[in-house]
Amino acid sequence: MTALMAVCLLAFMGACSGGNEGNAKTQAQNGSQAADNSTNKTEAIAAQEPIFADASVHDPSIIKVGGTFYVFGSHLAVAKSNDLMSWEQLNTNVYEGNPIIPDALTEMSEGLAWAETDTFWAGDVIQLPDGKFYMYYSMCKGDSPRSVLGYAVADQVEGPYKDKGIILKSGMWNEISEDGTVYDATVHPNVVDPHVFYDKEGILWMVYGSYSGGIFIMKMNPETGLPYPDQGYGKKLLGNNHSRIEAPYMMYSKETDYYYLFLSYGGLGSDGGYNIRVARSKNPDGPFLDSEGKDMIDAFGAYGTLFDDLSIAPYGVKLMGNFQMNNVDGEIANIGTGYASPGHNSTYVDPDTGKMFLIFHTRFPGRGEGHEVRVHQMLMNSEGWPVAAPHRYAGETAESVPAEQIAGEYKFVNHGKDITAEVKQASLIKLGEDGKISGSASGVWKSTGDITLDLTIDGTVYHGSLLRGWNEGTLSCVMTFSALSDEGVAIWGSHVSKE
Repeated sequence: MTALMAVCLLAFMGACSGGNEGNAKTQAQNGSQAADNSTNKTEAIAAQEPIFADASVHDPSIIKVGGTFYVFGSHLAVAKSNDLMSWEQLNTNVYEGNPIIPDALTEMSEGLAWAETDTFWAGDVIQLPDGKFYMYYSMCKGDSPRSVLGYAVADQVEGPYKDKGIILKSGMWNEISEDGTVYDATVHPNVVDPHVFYDKEGILWMVYGSYSGGIFIMKMNPETGLPYPDQGYGKKLLGNNHSRIEAPYMMYSKETDYYYLFLSYGGLGSDGGYNIRVARSKNPDGPFLDSEGKDMIDAFGAYGTLFDDLSIAPYGVKLMGNFQMNNVDGEIANIGTGYASPGHNSTYVDPDTGKMFLIFHTRFPGRGEGHEVRVHQMLMNSEGWPVAAPHRYAGETAESVPAEQIAGEYKFVNHGKDITAEVKQASLIKLGEDGKISGSASGVWKSTGDITLDLTIDGTVYHGSLLRGWNEGTLSCVMTFSALSDEGVAIWGSHVSKE
């Protein structure tokens, strides 16, 4: 390890943990000298560098059992982690004898035949009162909404799961559907992407749906794991006319007493413009509103259209889309950071600390269709909306940030509100000690609390949160901000790290 690396790692130990920045720099200088003279001390420093091990789980849905986090996704892919940073892959695809559902192709043959497929789409696992683990799975033809949604049960979270049957079907052209009317893909759902959750009153729900007729929610019986009868497809929350909206996931916040409905817009491929959005409601079954107060029930493509992105783009708070933060001259590494088509997220709120996490899959600019799981910490801004930290979670905790530590040069990303394959390139701005913003954008900024700030850029106000995080692209700990406008546009800032 070089002396320079020791500097970076000691900076991570101090600044990322919320310690005094000046002290961290002094410690880093001392650590640099020690690195040249003491192997033992260098090894101690190295032990503090965040360790990541990546896994490929498309559409990751998270559950914590004991001290272990699990993510379940499409194609029966599963991974686990003890820290949300280092993942162990448990399974990658569907085959006879796989550890999750060993007899999947035989047990689920009816559903696979209906959906005209040989694999599974996004799944979700929850533990119900009988102590067993219920996996809600989906299968889809892919080029049409001909799908099934079913469930399987296991005594242990890692399986093996036994199929219990089909719950819902879709895509029965010119035939009677689940609600007693003839199936119409422009108004009825594609029955995929389930998420089963308890609300604050202890009532069990399932939110699901994709493209086609939109996102729906149903009340579930916790004793059987099945929907209560006579609900048809349930209640529609949003969507119509084959809108590219899918992957619903519900998060309740005790802090704000809101239910947050997370969604993914666009196409999941590297050129599909996938992006993560959120809306909120005081009730688990809506109505859900975005930050402008628009009712999400109106988020659908114009009548007579197919995949009309222009109609849906104005709805929902966009938390994250394609971006690239290239390193600037003087930074110690040159790889930068960036995502392509991040989406299909789940969330986790730590019951003890209140920490919120966003778990999703992403592709990467210039790397094709390969994808990995990523976890970012979320914080609430002053308006009660979650914002996602610009860098992946590395064990950091948000702590008070003095105003004088906020000033400096930042790599700046404006995620916009569009659904696009364009990769938003970072530019450089400066948050001056005088409260002015200069560089590629102009305006003013001010600290509004221990970890919050407001930025007014080109006349638009953004309410944000501050977090010291680990930048993989520069191998250093940096100050970051993540903020939202009232129009639902996210901006990110990552402090330039020149040593």
